[in-house]
Amino acid sequence: MDDHTIIIGAGIVGLATAWEIVQKKPNAKITILEKEREVAFHQTGHNSGVLHTGIYYKPNSLKALNCRSGKLLMEKFCAEYEIPHEICGKVIVATKQSEIPSLNKIYQRGLANGVACEKIDRAQLLKIEPHCAGIEAIHVPEAGIVNYKEVCNKLISLILEKEQNEIYYHSKVVKIRTHNKQVVVETNNKDFTAQRLINCGGLYSDHLTQLSGQKVQAKIIPFRGEYFEVKANAKDLCRNLIYPVPDPSFPFLGVHFTRMIDGSLECGPNAVLAFAREGYGKLEVNFAELMETLFYSGFQSLARKYWKIGAGEMWRSFSKAAFVKALQKLIPDIREEHLVPVQGGIRAQAVFPNGEMVDDFLVLKNKHGVHVCNAPSPAATSSLSIGKHIVHQMED
Repeated sequence: MDDHTIIIGAGIVGLATAWEIVQKKPNAKITILEKEREVAFHQTGHNSGVLHTGIYYKPNSLKALNCRSGKLLMEKFCAEYEIPHEICGKVIVATKQSEIPSLNKIYQRGLANGVACEKIDRAQLLKIEPHCAGIEAIHVPEAGIVNYKEVCNKLISLILEKEQNEIYYHSKVVKIRTHNKQVVVETNNKDFTAQRLINCGGLYSDHLTQLSGQKVQAKIIPFRGEYFEVKANAKDLCRNLIYPVPDPSFPFLGVHFTRMIDGSLECGPNAVLAFAREGYGKLEVNFAELMETLFYSGFQSLARKYWKIGAGEMWRSFSKAAFVKALQKLIPDIREEHLVPVQGGIRAQAVFPNGEMVDDFLVLKNKHGVHVCNAPSPAATSSLSIGKHIVHQMED
């Protein structure tokens, strides 16, 4: 077929991109290559399930623009296909006076991005979250929750309704080359040829970009986020979503409380260096990948800059008491005995050689393809909009 696109990766960004192609070109052929046994196996399947609003992101950045439009598209998609979701609202809480300037900055960004939000005092906060500590907060009523794995299951079923479309599981890409003006993707099982390639490989997106001959601007550093589930007898301590004011010197949101769409309550994550790109266990090590990280100039610069914060994150990883202490800044009544560990996730964070984290979505293109080189949170919320952006890049 003359109109054939290969997509590497069956996470939510890859599937959203395939769905956009289906809608724009229903007769085009799509081949999805996934090295695991099912869709949404890694970042998407370990997502906290929040429908983000775009309040944190620099105005007019890809994150801000795609989060705002993507959230509306995701809500519409879930409503149309009867996927459980809820607009429950969240609060971003300042627990001490020194956090007020950062809280105000987030509020101003929210207004600039068109987010429905309001500053509230402690009395108003307690009406929303009665067990929450805090002196001031931002209430974001349009934040929501959903199960992104269910979204992916629906996406793949819709994509495969077109009989020309295929997904190949257990298909790890080992080589990418061009031949007769087409792109050839070799896997551990068979080879595939198409006019275009879209790389949505997540944790291995930089490796796949290099395989295609495209220069990599930044390397993926894997960060593991660990979570606890709150037992039933303490779930009432949080009604919906409670977030801290993020540390302005550290590019993560901090430990927070999240009500899941199934009614459970989770808290976390910390952010620690993973010793393997898919190293979900604390002691799970891939020595080749770990050495790649440790000897990368970008990681070394990052470690020098954030070593104190990183040491604290590692301490919370091995000390439940330290983790709980961080949580108690938001909900003082939470206790160690209220928490049971659940599997966390790995965040694929691109880092430039100078040690700066890529703070926006990063999408590169070459003659035969488009490469999604950085798509951390809020990529799941933004995915349907990112898919449109990728297809537009491909058409250009």
